[in-house]
Amino acid sequence: MLDLKLIRENPEVVREALRRRRSDAPLDQLLEADERRRELIAEVEILKAERNRVSKQIPGITDKEERERTIARMREVSDRISTLDRELSEVERRVHDLALHIPNVPDPEVPDGEDASGNVVVRQHGEPRDPGFTARPHWEIGERLGIIDFERGQRMSGSRYYVLFGDGSRLERALIAWMLDLHREQGYLEVGPPYVVREQTLWGSANLPDFEDTMYHDVEDDVWLIPTSEVPLTGLHADEILPARSLPLRYTAYSPNWRREKFSAGKDVRGLKRVHQFDKVEMYQLTLPEQSEAALEEIVAHAEATCELLGLIYRTVELCTGDLGFKSRRTFDIEVWSPGVGEWLEVSSCSNVGDFQARRAGIRLRRKEGMRSEYAHTLNGSGLALPRTLIAVLENYQQPDGSVAIPEVLRPYMGGQECVRPVG
Repeated sequence: MLDLKLIRENPEVVREALRRRRSDAPLDQLLEADERRRELIAEVEILKAERNRVSKQIPGITDKEERERTIARMREVSDRISTLDRELSEVERRVHDLALHIPNVPDPEVPDGEDASGNVVVRQHGEPRDPGFTARPHWEIGERLGIIDFERGQRMSGSRYYVLFGDGSRLERALIAWMLDLHREQGYLEVGPPYVVREQTLWGSANLPDFEDTMYHDVEDDVWLIPTSEVPLTGLHADEILPARSLPLRYTAYSPNWRREKFSAGKDVRGLKRVHQFDKVEMYQLTLPEQSEAALEEIVAHAEATCELLGLIYRTVELCTGDLGFKSRRTFDIEVWSPGVGEWLEVSSCSNVGDFQARRAGIRLRRKEGMRSEYAHTLNGSGLALPRTLIAVLENYQQPDGSVAIPEVLRPYMGGQECVRPVG
């Protein structure tokens, strides 16, 4: 959520931000509602001051008729105040609701662009290379090795679900455990968050109201399955005031995640690339405002290091204004090359959210005792997302005989196993 003072006093800054984002967010409606809110507050204050002043005078009025007329007039004033208070309450709710639909202001460094075509590759590690044989896509690899079963997954749960067997499940588990250990070495505290949250936690993380249709909601218990562990990590310090000396806080967490996305038919959604349930290891930071730009560079570097240690070819892409997420000030995606599908696959999205989430969730900091509190900055990054990382490992480490070599960093997590071989 943006600071209402910023919106009120610098509407053109916000208007320019919406133009850069190609957003039709309700800024004008918000400004109108806020103007009406201030008019109501002013009128109520004038009437209350009059009521207080006259009420003190009433006991001194000796003329009975004049006193009764004054009392009757003050009843009318009180009735008017009650009417205005009800309207004010409604207008304040409208201001709050409209403010929740205004996206974050992009950092001035974010490149302008209409959509994903305007994203900018800022660096690349390695070049796609010819493996010397026809690279198979991961769904063929998984079937030949007997480690991925799409048919049974869809039969049990519907489209976009799958089952991992044997070394497939073990390899994914190894990736998760290794990434958590790596991030602990990088200075993150491991957290095991709940996988369901209350609605207020989703408001705080800015997943509501705009992404309501993409999440799974248990209506009876009124809880939601998380779309990413960023959500409970944001809720971890909701409505708290943190001592500045405790920042930055660095957290890492594993979670399964669920998203009710609508997928189009075709090549782009085949296999494991776009599914409703997926695993992910998350990096998250809470920082002082002046530290967040450096923290973003750090999170991006940690995501890149994860790809590099896995021996993957990757590139870092800065999202343009037209592709920037609702809550983000600035975002860098990490994409890995997968030769079987012939695509760059996003495995990490690293964002500086500024104080946007902190304002919603009430996450504050205090620099010194007795000083006024201020909002912290939050940042998040995938470190990394599965199953696309699994796709990249299977397709990049496939061998001519149909087997898949296991990356060296993962072998200790698989009992020293060096290869996954075809069944039979």
